[in-house]
Amino acid sequence: MKKITLYDSRWDKARRVFLARNPLCVMCLESDLINPATVVDHIVPHRLHFAQTAEKVKTAQKRFWDEKNWQPLCVQHHNTTKQRMEKGNKGFGCDENGMPSNPNSHWYQQNK
Repeated sequence: MKKITLYDSRWDKARRVFLARNPLCVMCLESDLINPATVVDHIVPHRLHFAQTAEKVKTAQKRFWDEKNWQPLCVQHHNTTKQRMEKGNKGFGCDENGMPSNPNSHWYQQNK
């Protein structure tokens, strides 16, 4: 299947308009901080790059362009907090209970 990308001039324009209307990071605001948003994040990931059928591509495209699925984030929250949320905290050094995932870690050794 041909690779589809939606990050083009249409997205750039939509992104600029959205950030002009929503200039502050919503995650910062939840912590009583005020920081400018520079990223339009898809609340529910669109997963276009995983879509293997025409139906899944259509669903991903719909999710991509749905403004109700967008939120303004600062780059720090997008690249850390949101990524951890999407990955279920996997790959960030601990399991869902907060226990270290690296068996060579001194924390792992103390708590096994």
